[in-house]
Amino acid sequence: MHTRLCGGLIAVGVALLSAQPAVAQTSKSAALAKELVAVLDAGKMDSVAAKDPAAADRFFGVLYMPGIQLIVIDGQYPSPMALELRILRREYKDAYLDLNGASVAATRLGIEDMGANGLAAKRVPNQAFDSIDMAGKRTMFDSNWKAQKIKEEDYLKTFASADDRYAQILTALLAETKRK
Repeated sequence: MHTRLCGGLIAVGVALLSAQPAVAQTSKSAALAKELVAVLDAGKMDSVAAKDPAAADRFFGVLYMPGIQLIVIDGQYPSPMALELRILRREYKDAYLDLNGASVAATRLGIEDMGANGLAAKRVPNQAFDSIDMAGKRTMFDSNWKAQKIKEEDYLKTFASADDRYAQILTALLAETKRK
């Protein structure tokens, strides 16, 4: 009897664990976002921008609203030298604004990190949720993929891809804050 009861409980436990929604993915960007926020807070900064180390004409910019969010833009810029000069001069907010207003639309990725704590695929009840806008297509990480008319699998793939890219962006932005 004891063996059957334990076996039954184990089977129920396994079934419950496997029934958990797949949206409980770990965020690669969470620790990096928290680190960037700490650096921005310590430096009393509201923005930073950086060149993408993997592309000559691609840049990142972030606008920081303390305690509220990080708003990130990633995209190709038609006049790379002008943006490089702004970054060199530490004119980060101007670089962010230039990139936000004039980056090539087809290459633009916008990220709204609500809470400034990294992307999360699963929404916390009664809290703001993160979202991305990739070349004009918006995805909200509100755990409601059905309302967005996408499959859960596609929602999770979009999240994973956005979180990977966000981690790359945050790494470059952190490197820029450490530049002498």
